[in-house]
Amino acid sequence: MIEIKLFKECNLKGYSLIDAFPGVGLVGPMAGSYIIEKLGMTYIGYIDSDSFPPIAAIHGGTPIFPARIYKDDKYKLVVVMSEFIIPSTSIYQLSRELLEFVRKYGISKVMSISGMPSNKPGDTTFVTSPNPATIKKASKAGLKTISEGVVAGVGAVLMINSMQYNVESMNILVEVNPQIMDPKYAENALIGLNKIIDINIDLKDLDEEAKRVEAKIRDTLKKMKESPEHYENAAEATGPSMYA
Repeated sequence: MIEIKLFKECNLKGYSLIDAFPGVGLVGPMAGSYIIEKLGMTYIGYIDSDSFPPIAAIHGGTPIFPARIYKDDKYKLVVVMSEFIIPSTSIYQLSRELLEFVRKYGISKVMSISGMPSNKPGDTTFVTSPNPATIKKASKAGLKTISEGVVAGVGAVLMINSMQYNVESMNILVEVNPQIMDPKYAENALIGLNKIIDINIDLKDLDEEAKRVEAKIRDTLKKMKESPEHYENAAEATGPSMYA
């Protein structure tokens, strides 16, 4: 069972939700953590499940949930992220719970940030969406659409099911070398995101934040492999080649 819990009720009507879960190249958590830090977002809740690894994140000396929810009222943003790889067996249920959360709180848009493997990554930011109006708006903003390909993970499931909830959705993707964790990937994603929602985040400290995120997730992966067998299998099922 997966539960999404807020510490107290919030008015999130009309907000945009950013999915920043780990994926290929760790683009999501690098970009998501940086947005949270630079906007000084408020920690409002967490996601919990008995299928998640039995770990606690420690920040500033305080243990906190490793899968967390933040909000920013100025830009009407909600960011959901985790410091561990979502087990493949939990992806569909987590996506359904997130869409129910979006419906319950009147969130109007879902955006997922992720990477797509490439032998020669470029600086182009790509977008895909089931909403023709969203594609048109993103193309006008300078993002390149994807005509053929595959999107995977929580972001993919959110996107293909969002139409049932009458929610605008999109995946923002950048090319990555799966064997390298490069802050440039998150920078490209944030530049693309800025063209869509205009948050104007200063990127000069991104390299430092990216290294912190990478170290945290690598440490969590190590602990998962030291934990009970089903957590190890969950990590391996996702494929080590997908992560830097």
